[in-house]
Amino acid sequence: MPPAVLHFVGRDKVYWGGWVHFTTVAAGAMLATVCAIALTVVGARRADARAVLVGGAFSVMAALLVLHSVTTPDILVGDNGVVAFAGGATLPVGASILALSVLPVLRRPEAVKPLLALTVVAIALVAALGVAAVLDPHLVPDVPEPASPLAWAALAVGLGFFGVLAFRALRTYLLTHRVLDLVVVVGLLWLSSALVGTLLLGYWELGWWLGHGFEIVGIALVGIPVAIDLARTAPSRALVGDLRAAELVAAEEAYLGSQVRALMVALADKDEYTEEHTRRVALRAVQVGEELGLPSPQLRSLAVGGLLHDIGKLRCPDEILKKPAPLTDEEYAVVREHAEAGRRLLKELGGFDDTVLGLVRGHHERLDGSGYPRGLTGSSIDLDTRILAVCDVYDALRSARVYREAWSHERAMRLLRSAAGDEFDARCVEALERVLGREQAAGLAVAV
Repeated sequence: MPPAVLHFVGRDKVYWGGWVHFTTVAAGAMLATVCAIALTVVGARRADARAVLVGGAFSVMAALLVLHSVTTPDILVGDNGVVAFAGGATLPVGASILALSVLPVLRRPEAVKPLLALTVVAIALVAALGVAAVLDPHLVPDVPEPASPLAWAALAVGLGFFGVLAFRALRTYLLTHRVLDLVVVVGLLWLSSALVGTLLLGYWELGWWLGHGFEIVGIALVGIPVAIDLARTAPSRALVGDLRAAELVAAEEAYLGSQVRALMVALADKDEYTEEHTRRVALRAVQVGEELGLPSPQLRSLAVGGLLHDIGKLRCPDEILKKPAPLTDEEYAVVREHAEAGRRLLKELGGFDDTVLGLVRGHHERLDGSGYPRGLTGSSIDLDTRILAVCDVYDALRSARVYREAWSHERAMRLLRSAAGDEFDARCVEALERVLGREQAAGLAVAV
């Protein structure tokens, strides 16, 4: 909507006085200040550098908005260059600070105190600029002029930073499907549109005023979801964009919904081993998916499908599922029904896409046609299912059962490598080995 409004009515002439500008910008400054204080204080208390960085960005934006408001000509001071400078700098500066969140070093708890110090210094510099404007109104040149080369440069910088943030926020939304994360994406697009209005259009054009309105709405759309997440004691990830698919598995209720959580609880009540196995398989599957460069929507489906791939065992009799000995042929035939039973269960419940249903039904399929329930071969088995099949077998081999000991990592990988290209996708086997190899090199546990 904002770009369309700017396009169709942005050049319309308006004749609003300085008081309208003063009060409008003051409202935006007040909103930014409230967001800044809430995010900074809560973030500092929880040693959440992400929140402190976002709070710092809003603090500097609020300071510039205050300066932009109080230097409105003929309200508190006369003609001056600071009003244009502060107005043009607010969004590019805020965007550049927010974009710093992509740096891992600035997301660590030990970065909280330096970020607070930098915020104080930045606000002090803005205040000094305001004092200078009062003492000598012509000390700061009246820049950037609308649509000047400097304005275009500031626009390019601001849009570049907002583009990075919007891309990462969109990736987070595609993983979580949370409305709050989508609201952040929309807010960043509104702020981007505000840049166009405030930098390319003039005081007597409606688009210049609309830019200020877009800025206020954008600040609210970005700041409020972050504040809500903090109120829930959960770090807001949309602006930072550092959410990994593995975290979907670790906190399925927060990111995948209460329905997935309820099914996992039911599976744990049915058979604790099966529930723990599905979690490990889902974790490995999304790690392999990331290793192979799968896009966010596929990673989300892989997380859900991995967690629920054995959900059909809810309909398997306990005396078979928990039998402390190898299964007979008849009992094994009953267990084999869990793949199709799981698909039917999820379809009856609703809310699961075809990819998830396919993963639940197809995780025992093999490239050579030796799998079940449909005996699929080769290209008829999609990549997601191939990933899940490899991770499922690996974890099953590594798990101790009452009738056999757990296999070692090396032995399990030897089996997968020997079957790669025949039963299993070689790319998936190699990707799993790389993932586990990095864990070994870092001294972490390997699929316990």
